[in-house]
Amino acid sequence: MIELLSSSYRWFLVLHIISVISWMAGMFYLPRIFVYHCQVQAGSETSELFKVMERKLLRYIINPAMIASWLFGLGLAFGMDHWSEGWFHAKFALVLLMSGFHGFLSRWRRQFERDENSHTEGFYRKMNEVPTVLMILIVFLVIFRPF
Repeated sequence: MIELLSSSYRWFLVLHIISVISWMAGMFYLPRIFVYHCQVQAGSETSELFKVMERKLLRYIINPAMIASWLFGLGLAFGMDHWSEGWFHAKFALVLLMSGFHGFLSRWRRQFERDENSHTEGFYRKMNEVPTVLMILIVFLVIFRPF
């Protein structure tokens, strides 16, 4: 029984890590595409290409990876009973912020889709750093469990 739990834990951990890596790759890349999208004329051939890239990145990589990250992460949390630990509460809050940022990326993509982007290239350059900072804090909490 212990061996089975250990094996299940490892599978959940592996799938969680793969999902998170995929989610973060998309979260790092989409705001960068927005930076370049700002530099082209709305309605141009290049703008239309960026729209396709943004939509496919979000629908086929970022969204499924976020869902899988949540499912495998919650499976790990329930399996290891981390709910009473302070570091886990902080990590959970940061993952909620990451998910909220994911929502903003979805919103901004829809604005680009409608040629209604109201943000500057500089804004998206700054937003490109948000998932990086959140990811660093989350990894720190998971590895060091400071409280």
